[in-house]
Amino acid sequence: MRRRRISRRPRTSDAAMSRPPRKPFRLSIFFPCYNEEANVERTTLAALEAGRAFADACEVIIVNDGSKDRTGEIADRLADEHAEVRAVHNNPNLGYGGALKRGFEECTLDWIFYIDGDGQFDFQEIPKLLPLLEEFDIVSAYRLDRRDPLIRKVNAWCWTTLVNLTFGMRIRDIDCAFKIFPRSFIDRIDMRSSGALIDTEILAKATYLGYRIGQIGVHHYARTAGEQTGANLQVIARAFVELYMLHKHIKSVAKHDRQDRAESH
Repeated sequence: MRRRRISRRPRTSDAAMSRPPRKPFRLSIFFPCYNEEANVERTTLAALEAGRAFADACEVIIVNDGSKDRTGEIADRLADEHAEVRAVHNNPNLGYGGALKRGFEECTLDWIFYIDGDGQFDFQEIPKLLPLLEEFDIVSAYRLDRRDPLIRKVNAWCWTTLVNLTFGMRIRDIDCAFKIFPRSFIDRIDMRSSGALIDTEILAKATYLGYRIGQIGVHHYARTAGEQTGANLQVIARAFVELYMLHKHIKSVAKHDRQDRAESH
């Protein structure tokens, strides 16, 4: 599989020129699943309904990230039953970052929307994002009245504040899994993070490359089945290590960019 790199920061107009057309609107929808047998069918059917309603062409990709329950079996059945649905399987489990990377790699249409597979968002709110694509290159939603335990909310606020300060961003909810990207942007970057830093990495690289990021609030609902993952100490520790490495990497790219511009004058 070919490697991707951050290329030189373009002017904003260059980023805008690389955007795919809005009409026809061709949308890939994907979501990672780990032990989501109670949610995967409901989430897939909701994604399929939304894609058929809001896009001229759509595909729905289920990323089964090494689940130990019946998630993979149900995903394969849904792919057999619906032409627009595909199921892909990571074996072994690659973690959240690995699952997202797999999903992005599998997408084939012009625009990519991703969401978590736990059923805590409403696909019918996708149209709220679409008008922002007239002005912005990427839309990153934030959760209204986040339905998570208090400790997760506090951790999320601290993390978002830290990464915004580190990378000079103003993102309200860095890890909100309700985002839409042009596939042309995804194709030009190399995703290095294997864990929870993946959202930060994508938006930090978008900011560096000059892409305009729009934000809008969407509703967030309590999980009704399955168990949350990701809030353990090992995941948090790995995120901080990856944050340091990402900051170092982007600083290195920026340094070489400045040297290239100086040599060109």
